[in-house]
This record gives sequence, structure tokens and C-alpha cells, in this order.
Amino acid sequence: MLQDIAPHKYYVAYERCKPSKGDILLIFREDTVLVREERGVTEFPVFGEVKAGTEPVFLFRIDDTRLFMAYAVPGADYEGWQFVRQEYFRNAYPMWKAFAGAEAMRLYRWYGENRFCSRCGKPLVRGSRERSLVCLSCGKTIYPSIAPCVIVALTDGDRLLLTRYSKKHSKYNCYALVAGYTEIGETFEDTVRREVMEEVGLKVKNITYYKNQPWPFTDTILMGFFAELDGSSVIKRDEDELSEAVWLERGDIPECGSEISLTNEMIEKFRCGK
Repeated sequence: MLQDIAPHKYYVAYERCKPSKGDILLIFREDTVLVREERGVTEFPVFGEVKAGTEPVFLFRIDDTRLFMAYAVPGADYEGWQFVRQEYFRNAYPMWKAFAGAEAMRLYRWYGENRFCSRCGKPLVRGSRERSLVCLSCGKTIYPSIAPCVIVALTDGDRLLLTRYSKKHSKYNCYALVAGYTEIGETFEDTVRREVMEEVGLKVKNITYYKNQPWPFTDTILMGFFAELDGSSVIKRDEDELSEAVWLERGDIPECGSEISLTNEMIEKFRCGK
């Protein structure tokens, strides 16, 4: 999956430091980031290679390489480079750069969307000791938020329930599994039951935890569960959220083309009878 970058190691701990030779400097413009591709390999600029329009901000570290973010110089064209959106990192190579780029964009988005205090409205400043934003007026401190979400592989013997999102709900148009955010006061198991009922009108039993995955594209932590159908298999699809919801026999499930997501791993696990 996207976070499986071994033998590389991701270090999320905040560091009070400035960039030096060899460190990566990610340049952002609106909702895009600067990259270059050479023979199918994604490259990031290193400190000193391109100009930044703002003071670099530490993000995290991969192995001994520190990654920083900065805004682009207004009007600069950055010849030989291109600005890409976060979806680019679904297919970037190597995997550690796909992971680093997607997570960097998650943090960039968090900084950009939290410029003012939600309590008193005054500007926020970056924390000096940790990855945080602090209001010097009222003392409120905020940290990067992560929304818990369940992914449900609902089975009925040798059949798996697969869905497709409606165009107005998501741009992703491949087969997916039932999914949804955990609400206030819910357990993950309660979320599984509610989301399956809301999306396809079915009851479940024997809910079993499988695996989790940080998912930077939606600022979530995905919790994967397998569950069995309980009762009728007649689907009552939520037409606002889903364009399709079908039972497919194990042998009829198409092979997933990507290995980065928990959803695809769970579909492949069932398809291959593992």
C-alpha cells in the first residue's frame, strides 16, 4: 500500500531546523506541487535547486532526508518542472516519493486551511516545539486532524459486494467497497453496520477487523473490515452516493490495477481466496 515504503523509513516527529544541502524543498502553488519526471521516475527539487517565495517549513523526514514546504515565487515559470495535483501521487514512482508527495500535500492543505483561530478569529502562528498552530491571543492550539473512516468488504459465500461512486460524489470511477466516516459516539463496528445499511440497504454479521491505512487524499485513517451478509441480499442502493452496487462472484471480479490502497488490497484478498 501507499505507506509501505520499506526499506525507506518515515519519521513524522517534528524537528526545529532549517533546510540544508540534500534536503527536499517542495514548492507549492495553490493546490499543486512542483515535480519533474525523468524516465518515469518522480523527482523533487532539493534545497538550492529552485527558488522559494516564502521561508521553508519543516514537514517530516524520510530516512536521513528532511522535507520542507514553501510557496512558489509569484510569476516564476520553473522551467523543466511541472506543478501537479495530489492525484498525481496515486501513480508516482518510486513508492516512497508517492507517499511523501501525498503526505506533504496533506500538511500543506492543513496549514492553508487553518490561518485563523476558530475561537477568537485572530491569526494563527506555527508552533515552535511541535507540529501545531497556536493563537497568541487566546492560547488555542490545533493539530493536524485525521478523520476515521471504515472500508467494508461485504461477502456472501463466494460473492463480494462492489460499488462505484456517483460522479457528483467522487471522481474515482473504479470498483470500490462500501465506505464511510465514523460519526460522534460510534464504534467502528457500528459505523460498518450503519454505512452498509445506508449505502446498499443490507444487514451484516461477523464483522472482522483486517488492517488500517493512513490515506492522505482525504485526510483519513482507513479501517478495513470484512463482514458477512445477514439475511436478504437484495440491494437498495443509495442513488445519490453510488452509481452502481453489485454482487460479483469471486471469479468475475476484475484484477485491481493498483496496489496503493487498502480497498484494492481487500478486493484482491477476496478475489484470490486468501
